[in-house]
Amino acid sequence: MSSNMETKANIGQNPRMFIDLLYSKCQSQSVLFAFPPTQGGKIPIRWTAPEAISHRKFTSASDVWSYGIVMWEVMSYGDRPYWELSNHEVMKAINEGFRLPAPLECPSAIYQLMMRCWQQERSQRPKFTDIVSILDKLIRAPESLKTLAEFDPRISIRLPSTSGSEGVPFRTVAEWLESIKMHQYTEHFLEAGYNVIEKVVQMTNEDIKRIGVRLPGHQKRIAYSLLGLKEQVTTIGIPI
Repeated sequence: MSSNMETKANIGQNPRMFIDLLYSKCQSQSVLFAFPPTQGGKIPIRWTAPEAISHRKFTSASDVWSYGIVMWEVMSYGDRPYWELSNHEVMKAINEGFRLPAPLECPSAIYQLMMRCWQQERSQRPKFTDIVSILDKLIRAPESLKTLAEFDPRISIRLPSTSGSEGVPFRTVAEWLESIKMHQYTEHFLEAGYNVIEKVVQMTNEDIKRIGVRLPGHQKRIAYSLLGLKEQVTTIGIPI
């Protein structure tokens, strides 16, 4: 357990470790993606290319789409792709052109590669050999990882859990933390004096660390949701 926590902490301080991980996953892509479901079996909608969903046609190009989703998972510290959307909503959104947004603090070069993997036309997606080449160049030029992709907290579909049911703002801090599956930190927030949403939205990244959230992935998940939460609170006019 302590070894895993140390690894996550190191990755949080060194984006290049992410790239090394993506590189190794890409090189083993045949192990990761070469097992399409049997006829009539279920398929993992959130990781599957649209043509594979529609026609059950699994190819190297559809594997590339799946790899793009794996990249997104790695860079978002294991967030669930498309968050709480249902499988039907995911398929509808993808067919209408929606793509997962850049994770918080994701290098622009990595997000651009993800977007290439998610081209609607499969012939326009890179091949795995192309991906290996791109990642190899990024590993050799770490300065290229310093430019971060733009992050937009205003799109609610991209930020799950910025509100309760039917868009109503969360009434309690515990309710909000439960929605983003960070309920284990409820006492940390309350003991530090963050007992109402109006106080929570004023938190900085340093505040999140200070109250005892140690894992980088958890820090980013909370900060990621706070951006959307603050946007919503500001929009509806609650003073902060």
